[in-house]
Amino acid sequence: MIELIKSVCKLKEYVEDYEGYRKCISDLIQHEDVISMKNFIQHGDITCLQHSTYVSYMSYLVCKDLGLDYSSAARGGLLHDFFLYDWHVKRYDKGLHGFTHPYTALENANRIFQLNEVEKDIIVKHMWPLTLKLPKYKESFIVMFVDKYCASMEIINFHSKDNIYRLMSKILS
Repeated sequence: MIELIKSVCKLKEYVEDYEGYRKCISDLIQHEDVISMKNFIQHGDITCLQHSTYVSYMSYLVCKDLGLDYSSAARGGLLHDFFLYDWHVKRYDKGLHGFTHPYTALENANRIFQLNEVEKDIIVKHMWPLTLKLPKYKESFIVMFVDKYCASMEIINFHSKDNIYRLMSKILS
């Protein structure tokens, strides 16, 4: 845990490794269903695609710094909220969004992409403790923590939308 905290502190310098990151997610980020995530608001005025890219890139950096499977962290992080609907509209037929969307995201991702076990665990366990079962891999824990961090920053508007747009334009250019 101390190493994770040290890594996150180092990230404040915003280490740039956009090229390495793009290589990890290149097949995902070009897919029309992933691109469609820009049509759904996630937190405040941040879209699901912006949030997922933010989580994915930050998780990539932490895992790379810790010598973990940064590619799976990047890919699982990008697909962790791949549920493809407006969660602000009540959908009680499937249950509450916070509890059910990891399973929907995994189902959608499995339908389109070949995922490894780490990526699957990241997607389905990123909402722990709501998902009850603990994440199985270190990378899953990292994405889970980074997701909560990024969501908190988005909700309190700590990172402005302009900063997230700049990050995305560097990543996706």
